[in-house]
Amino acid sequence: MRDLKYLQLLSKSFPTISAASTEIINLEAILNLPKGTEHFLTDIHGEHEAFQHVLKNASGVIRKKVEDIFGHRLREWEKRELCTLIYYPEEKLKVIKAREKEIEDWYRMVLLQLLSVLSNVSSKYTRSKVRKALPAEFSYIIQELLHEFKTDPNKLDYVHAIISTIVTTGRAENFIVAMSRIIQRLTIDHLHIVGDIYDRGPGAHIIMDLLCDYHSFDIQWGNHDLVWMGAASGSEACIANVLRMSLRYGNLSTLEDGYGINLLPLATFAMEVYGEDACNLFKPKAREDEPVKQKHMKLVSQMHKAIAIIQFKLEGEVINRNPEFNMEERKLLHKIDFKKGTIILEGKEYLLRDNFFPTIDPSNPYLLTDDEREVMDIMKHYFTHSEKLRKHMRCIYANGSLYLVKNSNLLYHGSVPLNEDGTFKKVSIRGIEYSGRALFDKVDQIIRQAYFEEKKREKQYATDFIWYLWCGPSSPPFDKDRMTTFERYFIAEKETHKEKKGHYYQLKNSREICEMILQEFGVEDSKVSHIINGHIPVKTGKGESPIKAEGKLLVIDGGYSKAYQPETGIAGYTLIYNSHGLMLVQHEPFESAKRAIEEGHDIISVTTVLEFSNKRRLVRDTDIGAELMRQIEDLTRLLAAYRSGYLKEDDN
Repeated sequence: MRDLKYLQLLSKSFPTISAASTEIINLEAILNLPKGTEHFLTDIHGEHEAFQHVLKNASGVIRKKVEDIFGHRLREWEKRELCTLIYYPEEKLKVIKAREKEIEDWYRMVLLQLLSVLSNVSSKYTRSKVRKALPAEFSYIIQELLHEFKTDPNKLDYVHAIISTIVTTGRAENFIVAMSRIIQRLTIDHLHIVGDIYDRGPGAHIIMDLLCDYHSFDIQWGNHDLVWMGAASGSEACIANVLRMSLRYGNLSTLEDGYGINLLPLATFAMEVYGEDACNLFKPKAREDEPVKQKHMKLVSQMHKAIAIIQFKLEGEVINRNPEFNMEERKLLHKIDFKKGTIILEGKEYLLRDNFFPTIDPSNPYLLTDDEREVMDIMKHYFTHSEKLRKHMRCIYANGSLYLVKNSNLLYHGSVPLNEDGTFKKVSIRGIEYSGRALFDKVDQIIRQAYFEEKKREKQYATDFIWYLWCGPSSPPFDKDRMTTFERYFIAEKETHKEKKGHYYQLKNSREICEMILQEFGVEDSKVSHIINGHIPVKTGKGESPIKAEGKLLVIDGGYSKAYQPETGIAGYTLIYNSHGLMLVQHEPFESAKRAIEEGHDIISVTTVLEFSNKRRLVRDTDIGAELMRQIEDLTRLLAAYRSGYLKEDDN
């Protein structure tokens, strides 16, 4: 009876044998197409120009397609120029128009070249999917060009006539832009961001703008994303951390230009309290592309110190509220001897590099002053009321999760907490122990609760827990015994700076451990199943490989962030999973979009084929394919119901 009710509902969409049969034929055809190309990126850290370029050139895939299509028919500089036109059509057209004397002839030539590339990248999709990707203004003409260009060499005159008309009617430039964007769109079928969009670089808000309008993507939240999510949810400890890191890297554009967060109240407070303090320990880390001007250096340093002290106080409050976090040892302010200028850690006394703490009351060191409380009230208002930040948070929640299982791959940012013997570590959350997948599911639930919960007590706990995920010892996205922020600022001895990583980071090199994790998350063990991981930069320059555990684990943090590039020796990885297998693309540093446009300078990328098969993986071999096969099964049952008389066709 229940099955019949379902078929009755299904018959509303497919009211006749003909309609159901046609849909089965369509779905079967889709199942036999090559699977779409997935791109995996991680740890972008606000480097918007490099990120945008990698998307525009599809991690070097477009350059390879141009090479394959045109080979020796075009000179090297011509192929380079065509690629740049596809990446930056509006900007490159300005350069070309200033140079070309016979611009209409150039338009005709380049439109045919773009048509060749578009024909190639669209060949693995259904006509319906391609049509949906086309701009309405040019949809019919592009469909006509593609159809005739692909099917009948004798109709080339017809194709040339259409292109000539496009040129003579003054629509060539618009058409070039449209075709370039479609090529970009179809080259990447789906984009995975395996965490850490935010912090360090200047353009996290620009990256989020791009992602929120992207055709198909998902995000696995990293610890740097989570601290921003906590800030947007109203966690004062997270807000203080976000502000401190932005000031530490001299990156105020995301806060001020991106999200309209006014830093004047913090600046005013910092000047009043630290006006005579040089705050030398808090000078921001310089960036070549966005250096802090010398005249602003002192003020930024003062703001940096002011928010750092506020952060340590607020974190003490969170730890007091949540004894189950087991982070009592991370409350350090009460361990300071303010007269001697020292601190005792684990029984040893250390001299502080800076002993000017005008806002700390030694008798109650974690209490905010009235002025500090006023600053935090204002900052909290800005973070929770920024419309742009709200938009981005809705996007990051709607398209994100702590982990993802897709097409036999398991994606997460940091770690799966493990014990020394390789078993899953149990983590207590409100008196209940969770481990493995159950831990991830519970944490994912709490993260969502932090932003959407309306009950004050529940929201308080959830926002505190997001802070714990940022720096807590059993946090999957962090998984170190401590975050030594205070020690790095105030203590010279580097022994105090050490952060001991969880057992996962040693055990992840074991194939057996990775297979155990895959099984725990319900991933069928096969040649095509992998863990895809970010978070810990791979020191490629020192010979470290991103391929771990005999190929079962791929760690793809290659250093998009310029702060990490001296450590990694490169400027990021992209993992590409297409119908033939897996490729790892290693990127060199990106200089600038300006140089790319003017000189055709592309990111130099080196591709390593990890897995290859001449037998292409089809849509039927993917998660989408499994869903389509379920739909075919349901439609087949609907056909049987029509033919047996259980259901009547509706021809109206």
